[in-house]
Amino acid sequence: MASVSFNNVAKSYTKDESVLRDINFTVQDGEFVVFVGPSGCGKSTLLRMVAGLEDITAGDIHIGEVLANDLHASERGVAMVFQSYALYPHMTVRDNMGFALKMASTPKTEITERVNKAAEILQITHLLDRKPKALSGGQRQRVAIGRAIVRQPKVFLFDEPLSNLDASLRQNMRIELSRLHHELGTTMIYVTHDQVEAMTLADRIVVFNAGVVQQIGKPLELYDNPCNLFVAGFLGAPRINLLEGTLMSNASGAAMMMLASGAHLYAAVDAQQSVPGEKVTLGIRPEHVQLCSADTNNALPATISLVEHLGDQILVYIKLSGVADDLCLKLPGHSSELHYGDSVHISLPAAQCLLFDQRGNTFTRVKSA
Repeated sequence: MASVSFNNVAKSYTKDESVLRDINFTVQDGEFVVFVGPSGCGKSTLLRMVAGLEDITAGDIHIGEVLANDLHASERGVAMVFQSYALYPHMTVRDNMGFALKMASTPKTEITERVNKAAEILQITHLLDRKPKALSGGQRQRVAIGRAIVRQPKVFLFDEPLSNLDASLRQNMRIELSRLHHELGTTMIYVTHDQVEAMTLADRIVVFNAGVVQQIGKPLELYDNPCNLFVAGFLGAPRINLLEGTLMSNASGAAMMMLASGAHLYAAVDAQQSVPGEKVTLGIRPEHVQLCSADTNNALPATISLVEHLGDQILVYIKLSGVADDLCLKLPGHSSELHYGDSVHISLPAAQCLLFDQRGNTFTRVKSA
């Protein structure tokens, strides 16, 4: 096992095109870290730089205590699992998993031992004599992971390995990957644009946007306390509700904003560095929006525009005066009967509201308004 450190790492393909800028953080020994962000943000490029498949324009990458910038890919002690399974169709599962060891002149007995052990971990022992065409997508992905395990790497690298699977298989494979990490204890770096995979798999998440690290932290830390509007909007399904307005007051421990409709909303944040009259954005997660009676203090009238029944929960989309986009509420599946066109009232608890300034930065939250 080994840590992976990035020190002022940058990547550019042309003089005027920077793909990654000022990457500085460390993946600790034995940690499962997920790189997440929209397509084209640079997360896969950084993973390939760790693997030795991309050159480093500037900065240093250390794997353990070793500077890896100029090391050949085969000397880095890493194993990569790609989005495509990349299995040899004419070879059996056994031969696919042991091929890299065979090319490295590993003794046959050791190859057999490692392949059998990896197959047992992945529960594919009964598939060892099959060829890839006789396997399902999930089984092929397990073989690809097994091919990495037999190499006994210091670091596992996963580049969107589940994107070719259907929803049910993705869920099963997420469970298997978590179990695998606990069993092996090896450092793992996982790239995805799927924030559900990031939230469920990671010890820590690194959020990228446009080649820059936006925030690093534990999944719930990033979900509850995003550092800016991008992170708040990227993490969470359904996504966070955002309402634009004007800051009206910024008393200690509380801020008040006004919507275009004239309605007032409150957030338990420290906004004393801001100026009344500044444009701000209030964010609140769907599970925190509450239905209430019309006489509730600061209740907002709304109209239901869509109801989605998901079994264990209901997603209710509502139209609010002065707000361009519909707001989403997440409610228990059998909580009430709500229908399209119904008039309702909602409240937004100040303690659950985030507030962002004109640059998209988050105001510091306080414990009470």
